[in-house]
Amino acid sequence: MLIFFTLFLFSMWVFSNMGGEFIPTLEEGDLTVEITMMQGASLTKVVETFSHAEKILKKQFPEIRQIVTRIGSAEIPTDPMPIERGDMMVQMKPKEEWTSAETREEMQEAMEEALTVIPGIRVEVTQPMQMRFNELMTGIRQDVAIKIFGDDLDELARQANIVGALIAPVNGVTEPTIEKSTGLPQILVEYNRDKIAQYGLTISDVNTVLSTAFAGNVAGVVFEGEMRFDMVVRLKRDLREDILNIENLFIPLPSGSKVPLSQLADIKIVDAPAQVSREGGKRRVFVGFNVRGRDVESLVEEIQTILDKNLKLPSGYYITYGGQFQNLKEANQRLSISVPIALGLILLLLFFTFNSFSQTLLIFTAIPLSAIGGVFALWLRDMPFSISAGVGFIALFGVAVLNGIVLIGEFNFLKKEGIEDIYERVRQGTKHRLRPVIMTAAVAAFGFFPMAFSTSAGAEVQKPLATVVIGGLLSATLLTLIVLPALYILFSSKRKVKGSVASVVLLIALFSFNNVNAQSPTPKQISVDDAINTALKNNLEMQSRQLNVQSSVTLKKSVFELPKTNVNFQFGQYNSINQDKAFQINQSIPFPTYYSAKSNLYKAELQGSQFQQQATASEIKAQVQYWFYQLLYLQNAKKQLQSLDSLYNDFVSASALRYKTGETNLLEKTTAETKRGQLSLLLQQNQTDYATAYNSLKTLMNTSEEFTIDNGGNFQPLVLSNSLDTSMIANNAALKVLYQQAVIAEKNKKVETASTLPDFNVGYFNQSLIGVQTVNGADVYFDQSKRFQGLNVGISVPLTFSAMLQK
Repeated sequence: MLIFFTLFLFSMWVFSNMGGEFIPTLEEGDLTVEITMMQGASLTKVVETFSHAEKILKKQFPEIRQIVTRIGSAEIPTDPMPIERGDMMVQMKPKEEWTSAETREEMQEAMEEALTVIPGIRVEVTQPMQMRFNELMTGIRQDVAIKIFGDDLDELARQANIVGALIAPVNGVTEPTIEKSTGLPQILVEYNRDKIAQYGLTISDVNTVLSTAFAGNVAGVVFEGEMRFDMVVRLKRDLREDILNIENLFIPLPSGSKVPLSQLADIKIVDAPAQVSREGGKRRVFVGFNVRGRDVESLVEEIQTILDKNLKLPSGYYITYGGQFQNLKEANQRLSISVPIALGLILLLLFFTFNSFSQTLLIFTAIPLSAIGGVFALWLRDMPFSISAGVGFIALFGVAVLNGIVLIGEFNFLKKEGIEDIYERVRQGTKHRLRPVIMTAAVAAFGFFPMAFSTSAGAEVQKPLATVVIGGLLSATLLTLIVLPALYILFSSKRKVKGSVASVVLLIALFSFNNVNAQSPTPKQISVDDAINTALKNNLEMQSRQLNVQSSVTLKKSVFELPKTNVNFQFGQYNSINQDKAFQINQSIPFPTYYSAKSNLYKAELQGSQFQQQATASEIKAQVQYWFYQLLYLQNAKKQLQSLDSLYNDFVSASALRYKTGETNLLEKTTAETKRGQLSLLLQQNQTDYATAYNSLKTLMNTSEEFTIDNGGNFQPLVLSNSLDTSMIANNAALKVLYQQAVIAEKNKKVETASTLPDFNVGYFNQSLIGVQTVNGADVYFDQSKRFQGLNVGISVPLTFSAMLQK
């Protein structure tokens, strides 16, 4: 048992330290040579360069059958590319006829090396299927893409160049490809408005001449039979391409004379944006590269460590990783769901088969036993953990439990046959089922041997899957024949206490690998916008304001509710000695203007609640910004104090040495120690202030999670404008709340005034009169079946009109 658990834990440690790789490529096939030239290259130059590249490849590599080149975008731009970029589809002969290289990777490197003789180009050799898969799934042709998001294109280009320089020396990274977002030469004309006004011209006049020179303008009409064509006049092509000709372009003045354009504007050639790429509504550039001789996951982890240490992005800029690494993460997430489901289904089916929890756990031990062999097989063949290997583990778990089912089924059969001695039962069962167990594993393992040692197309996907299954079946078969009988004896023992303890230990051991790689959560880095959003979402005062708004919305729906209906019932001797019965219904209806006044009041109260919510949000936002920037200030102050503390430590050491050698007196040494003590107190005060600011911000955010402050690079002081923005005063939420309170008071006054107006009353009565009454001198007898009914209408008028008089 001890050896088994040691092997299991060691295999889990090896498994946790393996890299990851997502492999959608094939072993053999044609190649794609992607060539990118300088920004703004002409089509003629591009065609000439690609033709030269084709000749070089055909001359140096006899393995090439033919080359087809595609430059720029097609007529239907399903694959948009700039004119200076193109793809060379290289059709290769069968691999058996290759002489320049033995593997595809060596052939790619040889082609890239052969094309280095062409100046001013960047070459990248991939497979067509690999490139298309990457482009269709992630929008980027390379295996891995580092995406930088931000607002300023120049800053994005600068950060992309820094990232490219940082990752270029990393082992496994091919030459990084940086997306060109700037560098397109353009002629910029900046008008001098004072000069234009001085000459009596307008911007429209100058624009007309300039657009005519470049785009052309209609100067007349040419007729051909019944057809007419506009005659457009503009400068010749060579004149439009020379900046001196543009500077000497004459602009007619109202006086009849002319002035060159250089007198009215500054004309220069600048680098303009070549393209603007967006993702999720945000501008971005990417640094892409292919992976050679290494798995993707470990490579990206190393790059993340390098960039986190050496790259400081400005505030508002951030990095994400795409390409195969993104696919790998998504596939791992799917495996994290499918693997537990598969294990749960296996466990459930085993329990339904044997109706015994202990025997179900016994058979389930084949899964960690097989995992040991699968992990060691990958380690021995130097293969990273890939998605195909993960699928192989799922298939392995289903096949591995067959050995346990065969053995446990035989043990149960022998027990029914009357063999009560557990040792004899195990001895005979293993003897009878040795051949079936070995044959079950051997048939499955031999079936995967061609895949495990395949070298044809698709071998990179087949090898990890087959390696996992073969290695897992070997270990599961050997260890099942030894470990499973021992566990069966332990679980079937009459010592129930020890058996239950062993069950708990085994269950913990089976599922402990889920937490092998568990790490304590690292504090989340937040920006000021993240802090504001969290505070607005979690702050209790904001939630209270939101409930007030909801209450006002609900109250507004009840504005037209009528007062309570009055229902009276009478029973007794109110007309005679007999028992009379009567009932009456009355409804009062306020004056119609009361409802309109009340509706206006509820609308004003709803708007007031909304203004209070906005004011609370503004106040919380201001407080969050204050404490956030206070933390940012304290962080930078701490760095300065630590720098000074280091200097004063050196100063104290130097003073002590000078005092010891007699070069100075005690005063200098004491002064240095005093200054260092003051800095220590300042550092302690800084730590106290930082803790106070941190707790205050955490209270505003109403969160229990720890976080760190994103300083966005170097600390930039807040610059306040000297001018007064009156629009901000007019839109101030607190002032709106005060103004709305006055409006609510006015609306409330109108409601009270409307309540003094007359109310209308409507009623209905029904009663019985039993007995003898005198009607016109004659006695009339009324029995119980005779009832009297009627309607009543009235008006309620207030006796005092003080409210109306005040209005």
